[in-house]
Order: sequence, then structure tokens, then C-alpha cells
Amino acid sequence: MFALLIASLLSTTVYLCHGACSEVDSDTEAVAGKGFKLGCISCKMRPEVEASATVDWYFKAKGEADYAHIYNYNEEGPHIVDERFEDRVDWNGSKRSQDIQDASIYVFNVTFNDSGTYRCFFHRLLTYEFYEYQTVVSKLVHLKVVAKATRGTASIVSEVMMYVSIIGLQAWLYIEMVYCFRKISAAGEEAIRESANAEYLAIASESKDNCAGVQVAE
Repeated sequence: MFALLIASLLSTTVYLCHGACSEVDSDTEAVAGKGFKLGCISCKMRPEVEASATVDWYFKAKGEADYAHIYNYNEEGPHIVDERFEDRVDWNGSKRSQDIQDASIYVFNVTFNDSGTYRCFFHRLLTYEFYEYQTVVSKLVHLKVVAKATRGTASIVSEVMMYVSIIGLQAWLYIEMVYCFRKISAAGEEAIRESANAEYLAIASESKDNCAGVQVAE
């Protein structure tokens, strides 16, 4: 029983030590003459399951009706299929593993002709204890090539939200300071009143005692 518990803890530790996978959308705006990363990430639903995958990229240029096969990556390595991308594409995804979850590629010297829709396919084989299961996952990237970089809407919104958060935080701190000051001031006034009342009662008691003493003397 103890041995099983130790084995379970070890397997959990190994699992937690693996890097987490997060599916992040690709950027969609490239600058002509520059390099650009076409992102494509597909995380396994169960990271502990052994798997292997191959990847295919397809491209449909603006005005075209069909996709063209441009790139393949498998256990033998990368293969550029379309001559339009010859010597311009490099693998930028998972390395030193057949369990591919990041199928990103990097395009050098982007041209306006690279504008269009890109589609990547994961052909994944999941290996369970008694059987294997094949899955196919695809992702789309709509790429726009521009002459000069522009700020994306997401960047502008993020900056606006940051300033709104800062202003909101400052307003909240100001309100808290005013509230605390008023509370402390009220507590101080109450303490002064209590002290004055106590002093008045002490004086009144002392006067009463003095009057009683005078009457006894008479």
C-alpha cells in the first residue's frame, strides 16, 4: 500500500513538472519585408496520455478558391511543399518531441502576396493502454500584410483598460483615506468628550465632598 502511494505521488510530481500548454491565437498582421510567426497551438485534453503528431500547413491567397499545401512536419523533419515559400519558412513549434502541441512556423521576408488564409492541421495519434485513437485538429489564421506596423485594437483596448484601472484604484484609495480620516477624527472627538465628561464628574464629586465636609464642621 505504501509503495503504491509513493508511486502515485511520484507520477503526480512528474506530471506537474511538465510545461503547461496554453492555446494562444496567432497574430494576424505582418509587415512587408519583415519576418512573421504564424502561430498554431493545439493542447491535448489529457496531458498525461502519450501521443505523437504530424503537422500540415495550407494556404489560400486572396482571391483564390482553393487551399494549397505549403508545409509538412513529421518524424523525419520539415518539408516545404510549395515553391512560393522555398527557403522562406522555418519550423518554430515543438522541438525534440513527436508529441507536437505547438505547430507554429516562421515566415521570412513576408510579401503582400502572403496575405490570405492559413490553415494548420494536427494529425494526432493518442496511445492508451489497450488501444490507439486518431484525431485531427485544425486552426485558421487570417493574415494581413501591411507596409507599416499599426497598433492593433487589442493593444489600444488593453492600454485604455490599464489607465481606467489606475484611475479607479486611485479613486478607491482616496475614498478609503477620507473614510479613515473621518473615522479617526470622530473617534478622537468622542475620546475628548468622554475625557471632558469624566473630568466634569470628578470635579462635581469633589465639590460635593467639600460641601459635605463644611456642613459637618458647622
